[in-house]
This record gives sequence, C-alpha cells and structure tokens, in this order.
Amino acid sequence: MMRSSFSFTAGLTSRNSLNMTILSVIFGLYAQLGVGQNLVTDDTAEWFTLGGDYAHTRYTPADEITADNFEDLEVVWEWDGSSYNGQSGRSTPTYVDGKLFTVSGARRHVVAIDPKTGETIWSYRLPNTGRWEYSMRASYGKGIGYSRINGKGVVYISTPGFFLVALDAETGAPLEGFGGQVPVDGFPATGVVDMLADLGHPYDPYDGIPLEVGYITTSSPPIVVNDTVVVGNSAEQGYLQARVENVPGDILAYDRVSGDFKWKFNVIPKPGEYGHETWENDAWQWTGDVSSWAPLTADPENNIVYVPTNPPTIDYYGGFRPGDGLFGTSLIALDTETGERRWHFQTVHHDVWNYDNPAAPIQLDLNIPGRGKISSVSQVTKQGFVYAFDRMTGEPIWPMEERAVPASEVPGEKLSATQPFPTLPPPFEMQGLSEEDLIDFTPELRREALEVMTNYDMGPLFNPPIHSENAAGKISSAMCPGDGGGANINNPPVADPTSGFLYVASRKACSWQRIIPGDEADARIDMPTGSTFAAYANGPRPRAPRLRSGLPYFKPPYSTITAYDMNTGEIAFQVPTGETPDRIRNNPALDGIDVGDTGTGNAVTMVSTANMLVYSDMDHDGQTALLYGLDKKTGEEVGRIEVPAQSRYGMSSWKHDGHQYIILQTGSKLTAMALPGARAEVGAAH
Repeated sequence: MMRSSFSFTAGLTSRNSLNMTILSVIFGLYAQLGVGQNLVTDDTAEWFTLGGDYAHTRYTPADEITADNFEDLEVVWEWDGSSYNGQSGRSTPTYVDGKLFTVSGARRHVVAIDPKTGETIWSYRLPNTGRWEYSMRASYGKGIGYSRINGKGVVYISTPGFFLVALDAETGAPLEGFGGQVPVDGFPATGVVDMLADLGHPYDPYDGIPLEVGYITTSSPPIVVNDTVVVGNSAEQGYLQARVENVPGDILAYDRVSGDFKWKFNVIPKPGEYGHETWENDAWQWTGDVSSWAPLTADPENNIVYVPTNPPTIDYYGGFRPGDGLFGTSLIALDTETGERRWHFQTVHHDVWNYDNPAAPIQLDLNIPGRGKISSVSQVTKQGFVYAFDRMTGEPIWPMEERAVPASEVPGEKLSATQPFPTLPPPFEMQGLSEEDLIDFTPELRREALEVMTNYDMGPLFNPPIHSENAAGKISSAMCPGDGGGANINNPPVADPTSGFLYVASRKACSWQRIIPGDEADARIDMPTGSTFAAYANGPRPRAPRLRSGLPYFKPPYSTITAYDMNTGEIAFQVPTGETPDRIRNNPALDGIDVGDTGTGNAVTMVSTANMLVYSDMDHDGQTALLYGLDKKTGEEVGRIEVPAQSRYGMSSWKHDGHQYIILQTGSKLTAMALPGARAEVGAAH
C-alpha cells in the first residue's frame, strides 16, 4: 500500500522575503483595485474574508480598543436575522467597502448591513428548489466571498442547493454577465452558475442528484483568489450514512468575472492520478464524500488555495474502502489557475474517527531560530494536534513521525497500522483516555470513575470504534478527543501575524462510539443516500460514562486557550477559559476541596486584535455571557464585560468611520460591541 501522508511537487521556490513584504504593502494599499487584500487606513480596517484575511488569522490591526478601555465597550447595535429564520449564528460577516455582508437562515439569504447602525441595506435569495429543501447543511452557511471587478464590489455565495451566486455589492442584484439561465422557474437570467453541471453526475436541475447516487451541498463560502473563484462543498453527515455509495466532494473553480468553469480537482483520484493506489478496491468508482466543508485559505501572491478535507463515506466504519484513501482527511495545496496539486498531507489515514479537518488552515510568516524565515501554513485538528508546514513546498516545519496505533477488531475493518504524529508543536488537548486521566479529587471519586470505566474500552489516541457484539461486552470505545472535542467548527483558532503566535481554543470531550449492522443503522435514517448497505455503520449514541455526582469523569481543565509561539513550536501559555462552573465548585462531592480554575467546558470563540486576544464564554453561573480580554503574550486577563449572549462559531473585529467594532455571532443576531463614541446618533448623517 502506498504511504502518502506527505507529498509535494518539486520545483517550487519561496519568493524573496523583501519582495514579499513590498508586494504585501502594495496589495494592502491598493485593495480598491480588486487585488483582494484588506484595506487599512486611519479610519478603516477591513475584514475581507470569513477569516479576516486570506491567511485566515482572524486578526485585525485595529487598535482603538485597548486594555485600558476594554471594559467601556457597550452594545452599539444588534441586527436580528429571525425574519430570515436565522438560528445557527455560524456566519462570520465580512466588512469591506464600507458595508457588512453576511448570510442568514436556511434559505441562506445574503444580507448587506450598515456597519454604523446595523440597519439592513438589501437582501437576496434564490427561489426554492427540491435540492435546497433536502440540504442538511442549509442553515450552516458561514459567510460570503468577495472581489472587485473594475473597482466595483461583488459578493459570491455558494447555496445549499449547490449554486454559485454573484451579486452586485452595492445593490444586491445578480451580477450581469456572470453564469447564465438555470432552467428552474423564477431563477434570474444572470448571476448564477449551476455547479452540479460540472461535477459529472446525472442530475435534475430542480431536484439535484438522485439520492441513490449521492448528495452534495455547501456550508463554507467560496474564496476568490485573483481571477478564480474556488468552491468547496459538504456532504450529508457521515454519522447519518449507512450505505456505501455517494459522490466525491470534488473542488470546483470558476472565472470570477464570467462564471465560466475553469477546473475540477478529483478528491478521490481516478486511475492514473496521484494517490489512486491508496484505494485498495474499486471503492473510488462509487463511494464519495472527502468534502471540504471547512473554510478555505489562500495565498494570492503564489496562486495557492489550501483545502482541508473530511473522511470518505461513513464515519466510524471503512471496511468497504480499504487503504489510506487519499485525499480523505487531508490538507491539499492546489494551484488556483490550473487546479493541479502542489502538495498534500494526510492528517489521518483511513479515517474512522470522524477526525475531519474542521478549521481553515492558518498562514503565518515565521522566524525560526537557526533556520531563518519560513512562510508557514498550519492545520489545527480535532485530535488535538497542530500540523505545521512550509506553505510553498508542504515540507513539515518539524518532523512528523508515523507511530503505531491500535488495530480494529470489527470484522472486515482494515485500519492503517500507523498515523502521523507531529513532534512539534505539542498537543493542546488530552489524547486518548487512561486511568491517569480520570478524576482524582477524592479517593471515592477515583474509585467510582475506575468502576464506571470497566464498562468502556479506554485506549490511546486513535482508539478504534467497537461493534455492538464485541467479545468483551463493552458499551462503547473511548475516542479522545471526540468528534465534539479538541478544536472544532464552533471554536476556530486565531493568530497574530505580527508575533507568529497561534491561539487554539479547545474543550475536553470524548466520543463514545459503537457501530451496528448497516441495515439496522439505515432504518434510523429518514432519507438515506446510496443503495448498498455497509456491513456496519453508526448506531444510536450509547450512554456516556456518568458519575453519581454529575462531575466529569476526567481531570480538569475542561476548556482552555493554548497559545503557541510558532517560531519555536512551543506552548507560550495555556489558560482555562471562563471560570469554574457552579455545578463543579458547589458540588457536594467536592465539599471543602479547592478545585482551582477548571474552565467552563464550553467551546469558546476568539478574535485577535492589535492590542489583545478577545474571547467569549459564560460566567460561573452558566447564565451570564461575558467577553474577556487577554494579554496576547502571557494569557493574563486584562478585562471582562457582560454581553447579551455568548458568541457562537466565530467573532470578528474591524474599523469603520474611525471606530473599532467587535462583532459577536449570537444565534440569529449579530451584536456589535464598540466604545461609546461609535454609537450612531438618531437622524445623524454618517
């Protein structure tokens, strides 16, 4: 079998660092010409992409908010998307060209908002289709893409029905000359591309791909890199799959002006393509997924887009698809002009842990002692690792080791004997579960935890799933971090490009998995994709370990922010988030015991500013939402304020009309925090 964790195309060279600096300054100053970089002036600091910039650092150079005035922040406006049926709060708005743009609700309405007042300027959505109605990612829209054509702004979105839409940023009207007429009643004559036409599968314009063949939708927005719009995709959730057929999540690219199709990258390689040998049977012909549902990152200067992917079809069982299965659970660098693979790294071979790469890769320019300047890209993962690479060549910045991992006892399953482990940076979260990790505040709690855990299969990182008829009679296996722990979609990492620091928010949580026969699993799914039952698939979630006291079975901290100095690969600090919850601090089983600061156990969102690191969490009472400011170098708290609700899935910060704003994603609402001087006076011009 071909071992293909890492591979790159030879002949790539880094640009002269001085030239890169000059070019970045030029691009920053002349964003209005359409080169797609953030504009920064005395009065304005844009948030150009979902992640703030193409490097996806979620960093702003805006510096009006400081440690001295942080606690003077107040709500200056709230925008409510409930009329669009907005609920999830997953979309991070883009601030560019004096407007705020976002998507809201299951129809994925595109909305332009006045950044001073929070008033809606315009909104747009496509007419209804059957393929939209079935989308399991409909309300998961994370934002928009943006570019400028002849100096005029253009908003791009990918819809739940798998259409690419381009809108005039000033009016919200479909862009003239982009795409063409889709044969569905009510669709505009321009401004729309039907992306199903470029995947190569039979489909109906209204209903989409037949479910027995597969299913595809989108959640993250497209990214515009120079002249190319690159579009990722999303499949149905792998834990809701029990049949082996599906369509691959191939990456598509279009001309940003005309909408003409440019290229397709096959995420499941066909015969003769790189990585085809990693599929040991004919599963490449009929199975799918390997979606890039997490946001994309780009290096416009070098025409590279970085694509994080998820596993092939069916979480927790892959016996029907033996082999490493490229490009599943990988980071792929593609040429944006041609779609050719520059390099890739597979972070999990033959993934059966739902360890999809859930966050956008982050680019930083580093200065590594003894090695000099390196342009990096890092992938933060669910399994608690940061995988760091030279972003031009894909060479790991620090050695990666293929280490032995447990084999599976599930009939028909053939796992990889090894998995890639970074030697640096060190992990940010508990990996695996052993007796050493169990609660030990008192001897009684320790004994109870040990007794409870006899019913579960504890093990190291990459502990495999077990099946319902396992010989040991265990309830389930422990996968730690679980698919809801570590770094995840709802707590994206951020960075500081001025220092090379990377900040990872994490919550300690394991998944307790047990797979059942595929036909039994299929009966639990309303509208299954595919036609052939897998031998096994995800069953009902078995009961998780419980202590009588209600305390977690593992030791604190329960949630943390870990700061890495990526110049050295070492942890600069790690701090618990929020405070110890009352349910822990006041628990009768801990009477008289000082448990210290455990962290809340919540997944927290962050934004990195010129002066501090800001994050959102709940108070110890679990009812009061707080916004915290931290020193970026030490993690020391410099301030906290009460806010209407905890931010979900992300935060952003930008500067408009001379004032810095922090945007909280609070469910259906956007909440704008700023200093009092930013508040718009009723009836005042701005």
